[in-house]
Amino acid sequence: MDNISHSMVGLAVGELVQRSLAAEANPQQQQLRRRLLLVSAFAASNFPDLDLLLTPLLPHPLGYLLHHRGHTHTLLWLLPQLLLLGGAIWMLWPSARRLLRASKAARSGLALTGVLGLSLHLAMDYLNSYGLHPFHPIDSRWYYGDSIFIVEPLFWVMFGVPMALSVQRRWIRVALIAMLLALPIGFSARGLLAPSAVLALGAVAFALIRCGRRDGRQGRSALIVAFGVCAAFILVQATASTRARQQVAAALADTTGYRLLDAAMTPFPTHPLCWAYASIEINEAAGRYRLRRGILSLAPRILPVAACPAGFAERAFEPSTEAPRDLPASDAMVQVFGQTANLSELRTLAHTSCHFQAWLRFAR
Repeated sequence: MDNISHSMVGLAVGELVQRSLAAEANPQQQQLRRRLLLVSAFAASNFPDLDLLLTPLLPHPLGYLLHHRGHTHTLLWLLPQLLLLGGAIWMLWPSARRLLRASKAARSGLALTGVLGLSLHLAMDYLNSYGLHPFHPIDSRWYYGDSIFIVEPLFWVMFGVPMALSVQRRWIRVALIAMLLALPIGFSARGLLAPSAVLALGAVAFALIRCGRRDGRQGRSALIVAFGVCAAFILVQATASTRARQQVAAALADTTGYRLLDAAMTPFPTHPLCWAYASIEINEAAGRYRLRRGILSLAPRILPVAACPAGFAERAFEPSTEAPRDLPASDAMVQVFGQTANLSELRTLAHTSCHFQAWLRFAR
């Protein structure tokens, strides 16, 4: 996921943990603990992406493919990262160190925000088609959720609004909420987000504001609702992803001699009906393999594929000259790219090129 989403989720986790713990002895300690847990959750939610510092070790894009979502995105490295984060806070933040010595609640909160922040980072990265290999080096296979776009405005709004409501100064609260609502509008203006998605985001933001006002700054209802809505959205997207993959498999099953190996599914932001796919097929008898990319709609009668946000269409309605002619466009599905190539050449490359062998460790 993008780091804005990671940050918003982390801050919401820190705020929810803070409001769930018993209060400290005095307001100063309570305020210090809140800052501590927000910093801890924010840092933990972004900490695994420090592996981006390793990407220059190899030529682009190989360094990125091998190192990003690499060691720091595995279960084995969660504990060292947690200890490193806690040690940095202990050494560099004297007032927090004194609070941690005196308060069991602060120590529990720090441990909880660290664990949740790191774990949710991995869980969120699993949700998109990039995926991660959490069990490396025991099992180096990559796992993909294929259900959430890598930049998801729903997460920004759902977690950003409750956090904005916790700000004391009214003009800052208003400015933050206005900015959160302006971002989806800007995305829509550029053809990256459907107008219906913008209206839905505005509606949930209004509901969260009403919930937060009734709850007060120390309440948890808006935060709990935000987590619940996002969990429901992920479930809907996972179900839609399965249906979209089945639709791709059914469409490609009619192509003579080729067998579908995999189809990577990517949804449009905040839109369970519009999906992009990338597929690979193989024809052993002919010694060929085929790559395709396309766009589909799960409800073509209600929303034909031509009505999906244009910003992600990749010239969907200008058929590629390289595209095979055996997959005609329809209201349900449009192919935007297709290419066939020699299978033996691919296998030879896999045995002779160390860079290609390394890339295959990443490829799904």
